[in-house]
Amino acid sequence: MERRISTATVADAADSTIPTSAWGYRPAAFGFDEAFESDASPRPAFSELFAALSSLGEDEFSRRWTQAQRVIRDNGITYNVYGDPRGTDRPWQLDPLPLILGAREWAVLERGLEQRGRLLDAVLTDLYGPGRLLSGGVFPPELVLENPGFLRPLHDVPVVRGARLHLYAADVARGADGQFWVLGDRTQAPSGAGYALENRIVVSRMLPEVFRDCRVERLAPFFRTLRDGLAELSPRNVDTPRIVLLTPGPYNETYFEHAYLARYLGFTLVEGGDLTVRDRAVHLKTLGGLQRVDVILRRLDDTYADPLSLRSDSSLGIAGLVHAVRAGNVTVANALGSGLLEAPALLGFLPAACRALLGEELFLPSVPTYWCGEPEACKRVLARLPELVIKPAIPAVNSHEPVFGGELSRAELAELEQRIRARPGLYVAQERLGLSTAPAWNGERLTPRHLSLRAFLCRRGQGGFEVMPGGLTRVASSKDSLVVSMQRGGNSKDSWVLSSGEPLELSLLRAPGQKVDIVRSGGDLPSRVADNLFWIGRYIERAETTTRLLRSLLTRRVDDAEGRAPEVGALLVALEDALELVRGTLTRTGDGLDAELARILVSAHPSRTPSASVAAAYRAAGVVRERLSVDTWRVLGELHRLVEHARSQSDLALADALEVAASLLLGFSAFSGLATENMTHGPGWRFADIGRRIERGCFMVRLLKSTLVSGDDAAVLDAVLETADSAITYRSRYPGIVAHEAVLDLLLTDETNPRSVVYQLSALEEHVNRLPRAGRTPLLAPESKTVLRALSVVRLAELERWARADPQGRRANLDEALAELEAALPLLADQLTLSYLAHAEESFTLGGTEARS
Repeated sequence: MERRISTATVADAADSTIPTSAWGYRPAAFGFDEAFESDASPRPAFSELFAALSSLGEDEFSRRWTQAQRVIRDNGITYNVYGDPRGTDRPWQLDPLPLILGAREWAVLERGLEQRGRLLDAVLTDLYGPGRLLSGGVFPPELVLENPGFLRPLHDVPVVRGARLHLYAADVARGADGQFWVLGDRTQAPSGAGYALENRIVVSRMLPEVFRDCRVERLAPFFRTLRDGLAELSPRNVDTPRIVLLTPGPYNETYFEHAYLARYLGFTLVEGGDLTVRDRAVHLKTLGGLQRVDVILRRLDDTYADPLSLRSDSSLGIAGLVHAVRAGNVTVANALGSGLLEAPALLGFLPAACRALLGEELFLPSVPTYWCGEPEACKRVLARLPELVIKPAIPAVNSHEPVFGGELSRAELAELEQRIRARPGLYVAQERLGLSTAPAWNGERLTPRHLSLRAFLCRRGQGGFEVMPGGLTRVASSKDSLVVSMQRGGNSKDSWVLSSGEPLELSLLRAPGQKVDIVRSGGDLPSRVADNLFWIGRYIERAETTTRLLRSLLTRRVDDAEGRAPEVGALLVALEDALELVRGTLTRTGDGLDAELARILVSAHPSRTPSASVAAAYRAAGVVRERLSVDTWRVLGELHRLVEHARSQSDLALADALEVAASLLLGFSAFSGLATENMTHGPGWRFADIGRRIERGCFMVRLLKSTLVSGDDAAVLDAVLETADSAITYRSRYPGIVAHEAVLDLLLTDETNPRSVVYQLSALEEHVNRLPRAGRTPLLAPESKTVLRALSVVRLAELERWARADPQGRRANLDEALAELEAALPLLADQLTLSYLAHAEESFTLGGTEARS
């Protein structure tokens, strides 16, 4: 007989009509409620919470919860539910009331989890080594050898410290009788620890008094153990091993967590394309060259990790990784092949494995599981089919969704029975567990919801595991649903474990007084990150300059309804050039022009509109969000929501379009201020600013070429100055005078004007000369030559000659100089890309090659 963890007596059915003090909450009529006894009195762990809620009041609680939801939105806490129209922008779902466990019952659960972690690590070590569990008949060979999760290239491969399992999660739930059961093990790349931490931050700030008074165990010690434990896995004896967190990329459902954990733990977030294998060692591709990687914390499934040795169609992994692992030059956590133990069919064999490997009885049982590949078990399953849950024995082989037998018709049961009889080894049956419930806030009142707890463990020292005090509680999407899944629209909760004494206050920062090497270099920045920062700078500047041009046009439309003013025509030509449209494409007169300008402001097409550029910058920022401050991400999020909201309006009036343009420009200014003042001026900032300077220079050159090469109208010059945000400076220098030569000086050759072309080129020259590989040879690099030639054009400018028009009113010398600058800036961008940003994966740009021009 298995030993079972029981923390409560069997609960009598609660009288669903008994009101409680928690705002009229009524526990479910049957089963175990985490917050209330069978007589509807609060359990001790919840009593302080409910007392605080009563004094807080529903109105104040709702107000705080609204603020907390705003924090979730502003901080960009997301979870991608596949098929959801919001895609990667879907906000993380959090319930404001935590699940609370007392110190005594948690200690019992913790003991069972720690033993289970040791057991599963021992199982992996045996299956990829001596194989006693197979030879001794403890595990059926077909559940291991025919499992795609069993990676033969990793058999007999030694691992650092003999450990294969470094971060492990168990999905735990209580049955109707109050007993804890394990529903499943997550041994491959368990997700949720970062979300548990973010839940803690949001809820503790929403209810700070309650959190403090309840003496809740802190989470920081767990993450410190995880970080220090990974550092100890380095195969090299170095003081500061390089640890990277390998992510599948921004479209993964938990990408936010990957970026969040990388930033919190101080690891470099990488994709497969950022790494390469040379001489059987893994290296990170950076601006300064290749840098050796010691430990990879992966969030990538086993078989996708190496297209050379494992899955050949994978574009997410690192070719040659298995060879590097076999050579002992890199540690992968968890070890490749650990996903083998996630097969539900193995749950029923763990008690025997525990006795064989640890000499102990399994303390924390799995939900009763029967593999249909055993004839006697299959016979019992078929006899009780309506009472059980049928699942794939090995999900990688049989992809059928779990089926609740009690919810099937007779015909469906007969069809299921036929499938099981035909291939019994593909199926397991599990007892249907009546999950416990807890109060959940539905926006108006508290209602019971079924839940399960994902508990997390990390390796500690030689062979032991540390359990996170709490974990990620997941809640069913409706009152009657027993399916607890975030992908099925479920919710989450913070999980509080009450301390028996004062909670341990601990920071991830190391104790002061330790010797450190002062570092200021930034050459370790991955080239993919620099590439995306470069394009964020370009997209934001492109959006800003085009918005300024549109605002100038919209403002002049107020006084020129017919669109006959020469400055309107000149600015329309400039807009067509900025959007790379054929000249004459845009409407020139009438009410249709207003609608067309408003549409361009908020439309996603063509690709260079402000809205499209903001969307592209937002997506690129999502790829490198671990490199951006919370404030920077909030500004980008507000800009993104602003254009999305404006786009949803069918007809944008002239006044509304002007208001949208003003709001956008305010957001662009906030972003520029944060980038300039809050971002360390290292290579990442340099590439972001290089992108901005190239884009601003291109816009200014095109604007001048579109408006000043031909014509001699003062109103056009005034419109150009306003579009270039230089009108105030010009009027203070030349009151009452508008002259081409003076305008060209201010916008082309004045090095004190941050909007001038020469200002952009001067900044680009400094950036190029201070990049990581600059100056390695005495000869000028191609990008240095390009920017030097362009600077020579404007610094040696003959403004009087450039401003002089021929009899046809055309300024040929100005046109020639602007054409040279117009060619130089895109060439500089291409040269920098070739020198620093070229890598295997295409950067996160809008529309591919077209958008990068």
